[in-house]
Amino acid sequence: MGEMWLTNGSRIKLFSADQPERLRGPQHHRAWCDELGAWDKREAFDQLWFGLRLGKDPRGIITTTPRNTEMLRNLFKRQGDDVLLTHGRTADNAENLSPHVMRQLTERYGNTRLGRQELDAELLQDTEGALWNRAQIDRLRVQSAPELRRVIVAIDPAMSSNATSDEAGIIAAARGVDGLLYVLSDWSGRYAPDAWAERTIMLYNDMRAQMIVAEVNAGGELVERILRQKAPQVLFKPVRALRNKVERALPVAALNEQSRVRHVGALPLLEDQMCRFTANHKSKKSPDRVDALVWALTELSEVSRGEPKIRVL
Repeated sequence: MGEMWLTNGSRIKLFSADQPERLRGPQHHRAWCDELGAWDKREAFDQLWFGLRLGKDPRGIITTTPRNTEMLRNLFKRQGDDVLLTHGRTADNAENLSPHVMRQLTERYGNTRLGRQELDAELLQDTEGALWNRAQIDRLRVQSAPELRRVIVAIDPAMSSNATSDEAGIIAAARGVDGLLYVLSDWSGRYAPDAWAERTIMLYNDMRAQMIVAEVNAGGELVERILRQKAPQVLFKPVRALRNKVERALPVAALNEQSRVRHVGALPLLEDQMCRFTANHKSKKSPDRVDALVWALTELSEVSRGEPKIRVL
C-alpha cells in the first residue's frame, strides 16, 4: 500500500493508494506519490493522473524504492522526455545513519539483488525469456570460493576500442574441490588489443590460473600473437565458435538451473547482461561478457563441442 498527497493550491489532502475511487472528481496542481513501487492498484495511479490538470504546469513527484513493476518500468522509459530521474544510495546518507546499522545492512544485503534494489536504488529488470534470472543467481551466490582445483581465464577479444566497438569479455572461473563451478571475476571492458591482452594476463596471474581460453573467430592467430607478447609461457587454448551464441550458451545456462554454478560476490555488469540474454537473441551488440563466461564454463564443465588445439605460448 502507498500514499499520495495532493494539493489544489488552497489545501493539501492525503489519499491512500488502495482507495482509487476517492480520486474520481478532485483535480490538482501538484501530486506527491510515495512508494509507487508498492502500489497494488494501477487504477489509483491512473485516476490521479486524470485529476492532475490545474494550472499551466501541473506536476507530480514520485519517491519510491525502484521495484520492478510495470508502472516504474514505463516511467523509466520516459526519462529525458517528460520524466526527470534522480536517485540516491543508502551509503550516500551514511553520515546521518548509525554505523552499526550501515554495517549490518551491508553485511546482510550487500552483493544481493535485494541490496542492489533497496540500498543502491537500482531498477533490476529480468527480460522475459532470458536464459538466466537474478533470483536464480542470487540464490546460488557465495561470498568466497572453496579450494579450487582448476582456474580458467576466458576472453572474447575485440579488435578495436572506439566508442561503438564491442567490449572485450574477460572472465575468470574455476572448478572447486566440491565439483561446483565458480565465477570469480569480470575484468571486461572496451580496450585496445594491447590493453585487453595486458588485463587478461594480469587476471591470469592474480588468479593463478592454469589456462587462458580465447575465441579466435575474429582475430585468428593475431589473438595468440598479442598474448604471446605479454606472456610467452602461458598455456593458451584457442576456441572457434562453430554454433551461434544461443546454442553455445544453452548448455551453460542449464548448469545454473542444475545449481552447479556459483557467483563469488557481485558481478553486476556481467549479471545484467546475462539476465538480458534470451533464446531468440538478435541484438547487434555482442554480449561479450556472456560470451567469455560461456567459454570459461564450457571448458571447466567439458560441455560437448568441437575440440580446439592447445598451444603453449
